[in-house]
Amino acid sequence: MEIRQLECFKMVCQEMHFTKAAERLNISQPTLSYQIKLLEDELKVPLFNRIGKKITMTPAGDILHKYCTLIFNALEGVQQEISELHQLERGDLTVVTLIGELNELISGLLGEFYPRHPRLHLKLLGVEDVVEYVVSGEADFAVTILQEGDERFEVIPLYNEEFYFVASPDHPLAGQASVDFDRIAHEPVVMFPETHRCRQLVDAACALKGFTLHPHIETTTIDSLLQLVRSGAGVTILSKTLLEMYDLQKLCLLPLCNPSLTRTVGIVYLKDKYLCAAAQEFIALIQERVQKLKKIQVQD
Repeated sequence: MEIRQLECFKMVCQEMHFTKAAERLNISQPTLSYQIKLLEDELKVPLFNRIGKKITMTPAGDILHKYCTLIFNALEGVQQEISELHQLERGDLTVVTLIGELNELISGLLGEFYPRHPRLHLKLLGVEDVVEYVVSGEADFAVTILQEGDERFEVIPLYNEEFYFVASPDHPLAGQASVDFDRIAHEPVVMFPETHRCRQLVDAACALKGFTLHPHIETTTIDSLLQLVRSGAGVTILSKTLLEMYDLQKLCLLPLCNPSLTRTVGIVYLKDKYLCAAAQEFIALIQERVQKLKKIQVQD
């Protein structure tokens, strides 16, 4: 049973006349009759009573007409929903980021994106392993620290960023041009927990310098971390992107040296994966926000 045969049947039911139905379908009347015969042969029952030039539906024809209507309504619904999907009116969009500042950066865009597409189902997940979510298909794309060598992913670099030594304005080092990384070993440090990628990057740099970081205060929230630094409870190391998202009053920011601490942030998604229109628009929004932040940095 083919869609074309059902289209022919549907038109005959509307016109109750083979010749008129054939004209509406822009096919010959023998071709139309042949399509109806194929249906009747497959179903093994007549669908129409042929009484001279007049036709009526048989009980079997009535049944097929009922389901034919459901089928074409469903097909119309499929076309409409797919069209709405392309127009960002329906569907799901799941984005994963690393727990911490990248999640803060992307979550700030949801308030701008969602009102444009209120019927979309949006998810933003802060996770420790973005790769797992992207590979499994649970996420459309991820915003993460880029790593070389994984050929499974398409990569869209967003920005390179430095990490800064952050202290209160009355700290003895305030006013210097930079801070040697070794100084961290001699300071009371306020830091994210070890599961945080920012912390892991700092720990790796400490290991290369031959010491282990032992923060005397750990917190998962950036607000509490900055408040502790303002109060003089300790110093911290944070990315420039995260710092620019918060009030930096009563804070002193100094570049690190020997070594400087940098990372590259970008978007990753599976190669050959179709990115829906919603994903493409959200990625464009992320890129636009990053460009604005870069311009602010240049102006500063």
